[in-house]
Amino acid sequence: MQAGQHGLVGRAIGSICRLVLWLSTTVIFGILVANTILRYATGSSLKWANEIPELLFPWLVMAGVVLAALQNAHIATTFLMDALPAKTRRALTGAAWLVVAALYATLSWATFQMLEIVHDEKSPILQIPGSITYACVMGGMLMLAVLAIQSAYESWRMPVSEAKKVTHQTPAAHW
Repeated sequence: MQAGQHGLVGRAIGSICRLVLWLSTTVIFGILVANTILRYATGSSLKWANEIPELLFPWLVMAGVVLAALQNAHIATTFLMDALPAKTRRALTGAAWLVVAALYATLSWATFQMLEIVHDEKSPILQIPGSITYACVMGGMLMLAVLAIQSAYESWRMPVSEAKKVTHQTPAAHW
């Protein structure tokens, strides 16, 4: 499902993920550049400079995963679905999306239950709790569940005549 087909919710999720992507990339890059300059100019480095990129990298990855799902850019094998009649394909697609949504929701709930445990794990220098990193996984899985529910709804809403016309095209490269 393309980003435009997810409506307001998809645009909001996409905006949040793009913001997280840009912020985390900018901060990671800035810290690594500053630390490299310090290392070569003074022979020393920021002691905490390794911790921030380690904490931000999961946010960067999770935002990318959600954006890829929003743009239908993950790898998919569709030859079995393509062989089915349009009516069957529509019903099976909707059911599959609901299973995917349930799995993402389960992963999000499991991660939520672990937050209290990992909150006690602190980074060595900055003492940032491990729950910060786990929160991005929880949020990302929750966003993926919402997108999967929307995809199920859209697949059931599509008339059978349009389902016959659906082809699985490879999205254009984003660079």
